[in-house]
Amino acid sequence: MVMDHTRLRSFVPSSSMLVAFDAAAQFNSFTIAAKSLNLTQGAISRQVRALEEQLGVRLFERKNKTITLTDAGRAYAREVNLALKRIRSATLSVQTNPSSGMLNIAILPTFGTRWLIPRLSSFIEQHPGITINFVTKLHPFDMSMEGIHAAIHFGKPDWHGAQAVFLMPDEAVPTASPALMQDDGKIAADVIANYPLLHLASRADAWTEWFAAHDVEPHHDSGMFFEQFSSATQAAVAGLGIALLPKFLIQQEINSGELLVLIDDVIPTDAAYYLMISNQDIDYGPVMAFRSWIHEATGSTVPLG
Repeated sequence: MVMDHTRLRSFVPSSSMLVAFDAAAQFNSFTIAAKSLNLTQGAISRQVRALEEQLGVRLFERKNKTITLTDAGRAYAREVNLALKRIRSATLSVQTNPSSGMLNIAILPTFGTRWLIPRLSSFIEQHPGITINFVTKLHPFDMSMEGIHAAIHFGKPDWHGAQAVFLMPDEAVPTASPALMQDDGKIAADVIANYPLLHLASRADAWTEWFAAHDVEPHHDSGMFFEQFSSATQAAVAGLGIALLPKFLIQQEINSGELLVLIDDVIPTDAAYYLMISNQDIDYGPVMAFRSWIHEATGSTVPLG
């Protein structure tokens, strides 16, 4: 059944109403909203009142010249703000790249700075019409709600509302500063158990699994914990302990001699790196281009579905 266009239009308030409401909701003030939009306080008030009348819902409580969002207003403000962000993004995209598009990607900070950004020029050369915007996200989120087309994810491919493209396995190896080691750095797993261990909060069980795979009982579970990969890497370079780190992300330190790979074998884990694509953007041109490029750049042997 096709909805009558006149009736459909009644569910879409004018942009002036929505922009005025969005500003008032952000500042909790008609006066400040008016200044931000270069309008009068009265104009903002009238637009918001007209919006409330069209919706049949009170969006603000008005008392003693102050305004406060109602519960309904707060919920509506979140949705309107997201919608306006997507409209602005789409407008910028069509203005700057009328024949191509905008690509919004969420990245893990270390993967982004150490692996993706240094290689991105080749994608830009191949697709000069695509404008890429990056945001940093450490955990899964609702991509459709935040206007994100795809995300780099480490873990298992169980992200609701998204499809996974395998990029590379988790190939963590024990690494340490030459200053910490007494020989050439090639030592046995049971010897590593005697050293201070550096832990990543995102890989809390990594050392336990690594020792188990080598049939070694660690002598202690204590050691420094780090939230950020970069901090753990710097601690290892500083000689504070041995860290279990993805080899492809510390290649610079390995090449420079700041870190030694103590045992160069890879223990299979359930976690891996994936490109997660929002279900609604699977067939979006810029996403398809980036998906193909990063799949090739990572050297993945898993065929694209």
